[in-house]
Amino acid sequence: MKKAMTISYEVGENLYINITNKCPCACTFCIRNSADGAYGSDPLWLEHEPSFDEIMKDLESRDLAKYSEIVFCGYGEPTCRLDMVIRVAEKLRAMPCCPVLRINTNGLSDLINGRSTAKEICRFMDIVSVSLNAGTEEEYMKVTRPKYDNAFQAMQDFTADCVKQKSAEIIMSVVDVIPKKEIEASKEIAEKLGATLRIRAYDS
Repeated sequence: MKKAMTISYEVGENLYINITNKCPCACTFCIRNSADGAYGSDPLWLEHEPSFDEIMKDLESRDLAKYSEIVFCGYGEPTCRLDMVIRVAEKLRAMPCCPVLRINTNGLSDLINGRSTAKEICRFMDIVSVSLNAGTEEEYMKVTRPKYDNAFQAMQDFTADCVKQKSAEIIMSVVDVIPKKEIEASKEIAEKLGATLRIRAYDS
């Protein structure tokens, strides 16, 4: 495991922010199982969790206006540092020509933080992308391997709460390595919750 302080990294036209390596899940398909970085980035395993000043110094060294989106997504679950996500997002929002802000999350923020979090997240995000991962609780628990017993329902409750805010686009995602019947079941869940389903290729 190679460690560095890769706080931001580019993927296509987007800039990703890596602020933590903590995650309450151990997904079977997670890229962390087989690589130290993603999409050609430097190692995303952090030497330490970056401070607000370190994050902003890194971001301000880039031409942020050139990116289509700034995405809170690295080698960990960003809502494990929700207060930092909100603080950085608020600062970015205050900048001229702020790109679209997106967070990629496992949807377990309420369990992680011990409170309802959809309202504060949707206040600053244009897009909230929730990892659904499977269409049934049995398969979800098998594939995602969360530390919480009620994770499948909590993830759905969080998504529904985000949809209710009506201030951000809410996406649920699955990876195309799951069986077709699971993808169909996932479509039904996303539709029921009022979210859009995105089927991601394994390496994207």
